[in-house]
Amino acid sequence: MITQIYSIQSAEEALECVNAGADRIGVAIDTGVSLPAQVSEETCQQIFAAVGNKADRVLIAVTRSGEEVYGPLTRLQPEIIHICGNEYFATPEFVQKAKELCPGVKVLQAIAMTGPDAVDQAVYFAGFCDMLILDSVNPKIAGIGAAGITHDWALDAEIVKRVSCPVILAGGLGPENVAEAIRVVRPHGVDSFTKTSDKLPDGSSRKNPEKVRLFVLNAKAAAAELGL
Repeated sequence: MITQIYSIQSAEEALECVNAGADRIGVAIDTGVSLPAQVSEETCQQIFAAVGNKADRVLIAVTRSGEEVYGPLTRLQPEIIHICGNEYFATPEFVQKAKELCPGVKVLQAIAMTGPDAVDQAVYFAGFCDMLILDSVNPKIAGIGAAGITHDWALDAEIVKRVSCPVILAGGLGPENVAEAIRVVRPHGVDSFTKTSDKLPDGSSRKNPEKVRLFVLNAKAAAAELGL
């Protein structure tokens, strides 16, 4: 069971999450769109350098076009590029170009879990993307994810049954509900941002290493119980 922890804002946070057992570290890069916990490309580079090969490094991009991603992708060389905007979605051409610029990179496309139509959308993107992440949506946030709320896990379970690529479950997952989510959906991995973070007085957030540790522990235990 893969555990993803988003959205990291410093090298120190990243290493705390790696030490807590996270398999993937996600960083939301500033693409000119207002997004929670986004960082500059320079900070992202520092985080990725600190992580090294201790965990897979995920570049999160809310973008209006593929062209906006190509430069950062080339310079940062992540293991995974996560496309999660609600204006731009990966295309077969984008996937091909991304792999040319960053050999070995995997393309992770976000699916907005807003209703039954998401199932057909997921099947479509599974045809050419390496992985899918099924996430909740907050209309006030420019992108798919960072909503801090769950959605209908029955739809996620249907998607897992219908696609052949790995599926990551996201959306309001934390230490207290990740085991049940895994039992219902049986995904390849699980993701957490809001429920493993602490809100700060200025409205920003910071990762809570103990919450991350419990999230990972509970996710791995549930997966072992199910033989996943």
